[in-house]
Amino acid sequence: MPDLLDTYLENRSRIQPNHTNNYGMAHGGNVMKWMDEVGAMSAMRFAGQTCVTASIEGMDFEKPVPQGDTVLIQSYVYAAGRTSVRVRLQAYREHPRTGETERTTESYFVFVAIDEDRSPVPVPDLAVTTEKGRRLREEAIEGEKKH
Repeated sequence: MPDLLDTYLENRSRIQPNHTNNYGMAHGGNVMKWMDEVGAMSAMRFAGQTCVTASIEGMDFEKPVPQGDTVLIQSYVYAAGRTSVRVRLQAYREHPRTGETERTTESYFVFVAIDEDRSPVPVPDLAVTTEKGRRLREEAIEGEKKH
């Protein structure tokens, strides 16, 4: 039974000119793509199967990320159904030299585990065995209620 902390991933992307809109800020579609990719990795680590995006439950773009800064994506599984995996995703603007961060985007994705024939397959139960894991799960559930 995979533990929530086993699914916790972080990934960074430096915002280059080809990632920006005409205001010099990260294009929202790029941020969404990076969140989807990291979320799928968390889901697959949990399920032990290929996982595909089933739905995105709200995507709140709170602040922009300017060219030259880094987008930090944090992702973890906080709940599971029979074949579905719920993942909380947050993006942060990160200053590349200081590491200072500010949350810019939050979302909740649902992935479905599939087999080679692209048919849904069962996923395991989620274990939450640490205080940090319990705190992350509670934060995700509370945040999801607001969407």
